[in-house]
Amino acid sequence: MEVFSLTLTQMLLMFVLIALGFVLRKKRVLPENANVVMSRLETYAFTPSLLLYSQSTRCTVENFSQHWTLILAGFLVTLGGIALSFPLSRLFVKKPSYQRHVYQYAMSFGNFGFMGNFIILGVFGSDMFFRYSLFTLGMNILCNSFGLYILIPKEKGASLLTNLKRGILTPPVIAMLCGMALGLTGLGQYLPNFFLNALNSAGSCQGPVAMLLAGLVVGAYNLKEMLLNKKVYAASLVRLIALPALAVMVLRLLGAGETLQLLTLVAVGTPLGLNTVVFPSAYGGDPKPGASMALISHTLSVITIPLMYLLLFG
Repeated sequence: MEVFSLTLTQMLLMFVLIALGFVLRKKRVLPENANVVMSRLETYAFTPSLLLYSQSTRCTVENFSQHWTLILAGFLVTLGGIALSFPLSRLFVKKPSYQRHVYQYAMSFGNFGFMGNFIILGVFGSDMFFRYSLFTLGMNILCNSFGLYILIPKEKGASLLTNLKRGILTPPVIAMLCGMALGLTGLGQYLPNFFLNALNSAGSCQGPVAMLLAGLVVGAYNLKEMLLNKKVYAASLVRLIALPALAVMVLRLLGAGETLQLLTLVAVGTPLGLNTVVFPSAYGGDPKPGASMALISHTLSVITIPLMYLLLFG
């Protein structure tokens, strides 16, 4: 019940902000290009700040040496999800297209950061949250490298190298790599507190602004049409039920401890993230499928997250 209560609280927070963005769009309070401006703020300011802060403070030699098995497990779980995303995305979109890339991202990564952090910290406390942050370190690296590469539209007629640069050398990836370098070399501890506080404050805007942006994008389309998209419901159920159940069962067969199983359930069983709205909006892709996924999967997660916890650990 505590998991359900905390998830419901988080959902209400998210839907208030999504609804606010929706109303602002429908009432034309903001200019037509507001979604582009907000998505670029996310891409060039808020997300890089969050990554630079988290990696420079957590990605240390000490953490790697003491908890390398936990970090490796999270990395391997994520690679398994990415491997499955190739055939799964083809089930939803048969022809190669940008929409298939959106589904591939959705099958690879859930909202393990914003939603997962809230659940772990609220239910299991700071000690478990520290373990969760290490477990999702590999997820963050892959999400902000491979994930952004498949989400950012490719330039037609451009060389492979150009498209690789466009998809990988983005502000979030650069910030993440700089943060890792600062953390691993120990230079992060010499960063002044006012600078770290500024990064932390800017990073805190990432989640709320992403939800407002999702509301703005949803407001540009027919809400009924988005809610009746059967493919999105199917993708949401795969993301929320099939993938976490499969991951936990494989870990049990391999003899993994309950803590690792729990961290995997939360990280893999979270709803579809908001990057499928943010980055298509910032780089000229179609944000409609991602907005529909975010809306439907976050609604269903109110039921699925506590239900999966009850079935697997109750």
